[in-house]
Amino acid sequence: MTTTAAEPAVRKNSSGAAPPGTPRRRTGRIRRIGLPYLLLLPALVLELLVHLVPMVIGIVMSFKQLTQFYIRDWGTAPWSGLDNYQVSVDFDAPVGEALLHSFLVTVGFTLLSVGLCWLIGTAAAVFMQDTFRGRGLLRTLFLVPYALPVYTAVITWVFMFQHDNGLVNHVLHDQLHLTDQPSFWLIGDNSFWALLTVSVWKGWPFAFLIVMAGLQNIPGELYEAAALDGAGMWQQIRRITLPSLRPVNQVLVLVLFLWTFNDFNTPYVMFGKAAPQAADLISVHIYQASFVTWNFGTGSAMSVLLLLFLLLVTGVYLAVTSRGRRTADA
Repeated sequence: MTTTAAEPAVRKNSSGAAPPGTPRRRTGRIRRIGLPYLLLLPALVLELLVHLVPMVIGIVMSFKQLTQFYIRDWGTAPWSGLDNYQVSVDFDAPVGEALLHSFLVTVGFTLLSVGLCWLIGTAAAVFMQDTFRGRGLLRTLFLVPYALPVYTAVITWVFMFQHDNGLVNHVLHDQLHLTDQPSFWLIGDNSFWALLTVSVWKGWPFAFLIVMAGLQNIPGELYEAAALDGAGMWQQIRRITLPSLRPVNQVLVLVLFLWTFNDFNTPYVMFGKAAPQAADLISVHIYQASFVTWNFGTGSAMSVLLLLFLLLVTGVYLAVTSRGRRTADA
């Protein structure tokens, strides 16, 4: 009796094993592919609840005449169309003029803060590349301002900026005699510099940490070859360090810009609900327009305008840096 070639396949199928290409195997492949997305689903749902849903509600509120009279049931507030946006961008009117002033103050504050944070952080990271005794301790101390809770750090600075018994006036006026009389740091024009000092103090360790991580990827042979060719320290930084750190700095500057421009905790803890005019950052200004004057429609319109501005700046920045990177690679 002869056995056909199909008999092994028949026996294999009769034992219960599924042949290749069956729906059961395809189902297992789909499960393996869909498992990562299934694990990400809780995070995506929370992201929608925490960020996207309030953002959509805020956009809807910007088209409503939402004041304290409708706060109990904001859905019944009448539609105002683009009136809130027109009031916000009318720079000849008091509301628009105040918003423009706050925007300009925020731009100047952000540029100074980001520039100083990057400069101090980069200088400290380059300095820490050399091996010396106590380097680990110094690295830890440099990261203390970044590790401290924001409220604790800012409240400590508020006590230091006090007019009568603050440490800043004690050092500048009583010990170094740099000022004729103790200065008011939390009111007037000095409030801008006080806010800038706190922002740089708590922001530069992040730049230090990121730049120091980026320096680890630069081969030491490049510096050795440059030193053999007679290049000094400044030439090595200019020709090797900064070009190698360009991708890191592009991301770092963007993150610092967004964080600083949107910073609410620092000015609010320092000055409270009513920030001085010299330190009237746009985040606190929008808070005042919404929760102090109880005009939530105008405050929401200002928030949407701020969002559009940050999206525009981010898009332009990414386009310019991507083009520059392609040009450098070519």
